[in-house]
Amino acid sequence: MTEHRMKIHPTAIIDPKAQIGSNVEIGPYAYVGPCVTIGDDCVVGHGCHVEGGVTMGHNNMLAPYVSLGTAPQDLKYHGQPTELVIGDDNIFREYVTVNIGTPTGSGTTRIGNRNYLMICSHVAHDCILEDDVILVNSVLLGGHVCVEAGAKLMGNTAVNPFVTVGKQAYVGGLTRVIQDAPPFMILEGNPARVRGVNEVGLSRAGYASAIIEELWQVYKAIYRTRKLNRARIYDEVEGNSASSPEAVYLVEFLRRTQQGVHGRYRESLRHK
Repeated sequence: MTEHRMKIHPTAIIDPKAQIGSNVEIGPYAYVGPCVTIGDDCVVGHGCHVEGGVTMGHNNMLAPYVSLGTAPQDLKYHGQPTELVIGDDNIFREYVTVNIGTPTGSGTTRIGNRNYLMICSHVAHDCILEDDVILVNSVLLGGHVCVEAGAKLMGNTAVNPFVTVGKQAYVGGLTRVIQDAPPFMILEGNPARVRGVNEVGLSRAGYASAIIEELWQVYKAIYRTRKLNRARIYDEVEGNSASSPEAVYLVEFLRRTQQGVHGRYRESLRHK
């Protein structure tokens, strides 16, 4: 453990093997284990617990009582060395919990950059959070879930293991997500149903009005039609030379979902 430019409370317990960057603040009664690497300018709040194979980037903020890198809640896990990898500029609010991966999964739980995990949200083993994701209070992600960039999950949403939540999706509060959530869409209900295009979220994220309008047309073609052959609808969207990359990606996402099991794209195929 380096000693340069750190503000460490005397009651904090830091293993000497931990790697701590510069200008790091560690609050009262926090614990940092031996296999932990914390990058520059991070804040580890009062009573936080960081253990296991955790690698954390720069400028991450852990509010009081965050727990990172604890063992998976998986009966098949028996102490094997796995990891949690965290990028930069993430905010973990009070009582957030994030587990390391499992040998039967990818072995790694990954959190990208600029994510905001609100109070009591939970990220289980082998999950992937890309960038700019928001989990509102008490969101629960089962194991092996992938949340793509810019997705927003409102309070008390529960996501089934192996589900993929598409980029810029908006999932309403108290929603039960048992199948993949398409990108750019609003989902709500128990179980979740696609309700429309995430127009407000896309506009705030800088998407052009023409793209949003096209997504509405694709939404109507897929979800507001009497046609039963979705594959033909997908072919028409992909075959239209004027289709935006967003519309094409939506169709690609839906095709991948069909390749999965029970409406969930398989974890083993995500990075192939």
